Amino acid sequence: MKKFIFISLIVFLSFVTGFLYVKNDQLHDTVKEKEQLNEVLLLNQEMKEMQVYFAKQPVSTEVAANYNTWVRSNELAEQLYEDSEGKFKKEWGLFLGELAQQRDVDPFIVYELLRTETGGRFDPNAVGPETRYGHAYGMGQFMKNTAPWMAEMAGLPYEEELLFDPLYSIQLSVEYLSYLYSKYENWDHALTAYHRGMYGLEKYIAENGHAESWYAVEIQENAEKFEWVAYNP
Repeated sequence: MKKFIFISLIVFLSFVTGFLYVKNDQLHDTVKEKEQLNEVLLLNQEMKEMQVYFAKQPVSTEVAANYNTWVRSNELAEQLYEDSEGKFKKEWGLFLGELAQQRDVDPFIVYELLRTETGGRFDPNAVGPETRYGHAYGMGQFMKNTAPWMAEMAGLPYEEELLFDPLYSIQLSVEYLSYLYSKYENWDHALTAYHRGMYGLEKYIAENGHAESWYAVEIQENAEKFEWVAYNP
């Protein structure tokens, strides 16, 4: 009799354990589905906000230079070329300098972001590790599921191979950072959003109480060693 009761108890506990496991698994799936839905909603929200932003500030695909901006861009290009030991080409620095002055973005923030994204290599052909969203490509490490609409909002053409064009990657990074900084008015938020996405930023703040991710802090600290005085025509 005792043996029967013992076996029955084992069977019952096994059933309860299995039931709880299934319920827990279902709960986990539900939470995951809600998180994915939130990501989609925030992505749609971001797309709408970018549409409004770029509609108010249309982007020219041509860089309009004058003597003053060109001199400053040339100085910037030399500085970045030396700092990167030749990895960041001078033509990239010239292009970045002109864009930064157009969009009123700190070029050293962009430069350090590109350095961080490529592990210090400034490799235009960089391919990031695989994630559930796929790989990230180029110096700016943009993904194929988000790069097309970012390019469209910024008034740029899009083809997958363009992600490996250093000038294209630089401009896409500048335009996206310009939008993020205008939205948050804070580099901690803007850089963390660039790295994690808007949903990732909100999640990070909820978990840590601030937006000072290692990514944002590292880029800003490295950029502070440079000096850039914005030119106002």
